[in-house]
Parts: sequence; C-alpha cells; structure tokens
Amino acid sequence: MKNTAIVIIDIQNDYFPNGALVLDEVIDAATKARRLLDIFRDKKLPIVHIQHETTKQEMGLMLPGSFGQKIHDSIKPSGDEACFTKHYPNAFWQTKLEEYLKENNIKHLVLAGMMTHMCVSTTARAAMERGFETTIIQDSCATRSLEFDGTIIPGETVHKIALAELTLISKITPLNSFLTEKFGINP
Repeated sequence: MKNTAIVIIDIQNDYFPNGALVLDEVIDAATKARRLLDIFRDKKLPIVHIQHETTKQEMGLMLPGSFGQKIHDSIKPSGDEACFTKHYPNAFWQTKLEEYLKENNIKHLVLAGMMTHMCVSTTARAAMERGFETTIIQDSCATRSLEFDGTIIPGETVHKIALAELTLISKITPLNSFLTEKFGINP
C-alpha cells in the first residue's frame, strides 16, 4: 500500500435523507466508506477528503456554507487529513489535489464517494490522464436514478454502467475483496 492514498469524494449532507438530492443506498455506501477510512487511519496511510461547493446557486444543493454542503458526520475529516474544496465534478480541476499527491509521492488512488456517475467517474478519468492508478471501491459509492428521453433509469443501473465504463482505466472492486487482498482482513 506504499504510495497509495484514499480519496473520499463528496460524502456530504445534501446526499443523505432530508438533503437536497438524496442518493440511493447512501447510508450503506457511507458506512462502507467509513470502514475503509478507519483502516486507512489505523494503518496511517494518506487520506484526502474532497468537498463540493457549487458556483451555481440555482442548483439548490452544495451551497457555500450550508449544512447540506458540509461533509457528513460519518466521514468527517480529522485534523491532519487533507481536504480540498472543488467547484466542478473533477476533483483535480482548479484544486491543489494533484500538487498534494505528487508532493507526497502518491501514485495509486483508492476512490470512494458520491455520485458514482458524476464526480467519482470524472475524478477517476482525470486521475488516469495525470498518470495515477485508481481503484474504485464499488460499494462505497452511491448515485441515483436519472431520467433520459422520457425514461427513468434506476439508480442501480446508473451505478453499474458508470463503473462498467471505468473498467478499462480503474480496478473496480467491492470493499471486502479490497480489504482481503490489500490488508489480509477477512470480512
């Protein structure tokens, strides 16, 4: 796990019950992301939190300084963990993320977060373009149903398609398989 960091993307209040845009399976995904975070903390491995802040007030979510924009308590950063605020789906765009990763000799990113089809996907693609290897912990991510051309596409389908699209550039794995393979932890 040398040169590896976890990057937790947008696990923020607006995606949880009573938030502005509630995601499917959000509690389960956050719980698994927390388990992964705890292991990275225990092993003293690098941890990066990404927090979205909208630049478009009309979106009605992730509004600067709002409760919905805050990182969810279940995944709250501790004092020494890096935290970057982004304004676009790509966690690298107009942030210091790449600089931080290079300064800390990070070559492999383990991604967890929200939304699978938007910010997780975009960040994985941007990481590949910058020469980073990525692993996406599939059950530590969440998304929602989408509508296109009069058809509702279920959230589970959106999630699976987003991950399927990334299989050529990222390793996609469930949490328990990752923990067994990388840390010898049996579920």
